[in-house]
Amino acid sequence: MKTDIAIVGAGIVGLATALQLSRKIPDLKICILDKENEVAAHQTGHNSGVIHSGIYYKPGGSKAINCRKGYRYLLEFCEQHEVPHEICGKVIVATRQEELPLLRSIFERGLANGLEGIRMLSAGEVAEIEPHVKSVAGIWVPQTGIIDYGVLARKYASVLQNQGASLLLGHAFRGMERRNGGLIVRTSKGEIEASVLVNCAGLYADKAARLTGIDPGVQIVPFRGEYYVLAKEKEYLVNNLIYPVPNPDFPFLGVHYTRMMRGGIEAGPNAVLAFRREGYSRWDIKWSELLQILAYPGFRALAGKYWKTGLGEMRRSFSKGAFAKALQHLIPEVGKRDLRRGGAGVRAQAIDRNGMLIDDFLIHESPRVVNVLNAPSPAATASLAIGEMVAEKTLQQL
Repeated sequence: MKTDIAIVGAGIVGLATALQLSRKIPDLKICILDKENEVAAHQTGHNSGVIHSGIYYKPGGSKAINCRKGYRYLLEFCEQHEVPHEICGKVIVATRQEELPLLRSIFERGLANGLEGIRMLSAGEVAEIEPHVKSVAGIWVPQTGIIDYGVLARKYASVLQNQGASLLLGHAFRGMERRNGGLIVRTSKGEIEASVLVNCAGLYADKAARLTGIDPGVQIVPFRGEYYVLAKEKEYLVNNLIYPVPNPDFPFLGVHYTRMMRGGIEAGPNAVLAFRREGYSRWDIKWSELLQILAYPGFRALAGKYWKTGLGEMRRSFSKGAFAKALQHLIPEVGKRDLRRGGAGVRAQAIDRNGMLIDDFLIHESPRVVNVLNAPSPAATASLAIGEMVAEKTLQQL
């Protein structure tokens, strides 16, 4: 098979990159390959389904710029292609006085990032929006919404196929070599001749990058986020989305409540080390991958610094009571018996050799290859903006 662009990974970023390439050059030959037999099988399909506003991110940074731009692109696509979604708004709440400076800082970031209609809330105003929340203050964020990102990714794929792109499912990426001024891309089902390769392999982005001949300088460490589902009779406790003030040391937003497009209320997630890259269960272990994680100097440095936090997250993974206690931080009425175990997702988090969590999008370019090495939240919201950025870099290589 011959193609202009071969994209590894049929998650939301890989598909969005293909969409943006096809928009820029409609007759471009594009193929998207993935080892799974369906699109959006991992991070995208296990996403919490929140359309992020961009309030948390450093003004002027890649996350802030791409989230705000991607937000607009996302809503335009959903309206054009009738993808179900809802802009329902959320509250971010401080439950202790010492959280107020961080809450104010988040509000100021939102203003700097161009969010309109956000406002600081008193405890009484929080109660008007979410009557069962215990708080001392909050922020109203009207731009936040909900969507099923698996449905969105499948619509991306459908549009691409209608435009002539090839979707090669069940084709695992095995490596590449440079030949005659182009690339030979090896897959589990044969070879593909391509002019440029784009790596959007998510949880295996670092390994795929090594197969293209570079040292990525980071390693993907998988963090599992586990959810509980609120009992049907207790769904009245949550109107829309309720978030705490996040820990500024981590790129996670803390356990929160989310109304879902398919119905029901999710509560979570925690953030625990997964024992394999696609480890959606506490009991899912792949020893070769776990040993690679434990041997990585960057992970050991991170664990040495934050081991107490890690133990607390692990405790919530195995104890429903501990998880319920964390949720009571926002809604005291939620009890252990009101929760049933829900799904889980795994976040591909790049960590450098010094133990620093890479908190922004990370893209590496080499001749005829573009590697997307880190695309954490809000990558799903920002997918079309990230795809546009990657597409531009890809066309420069072409």
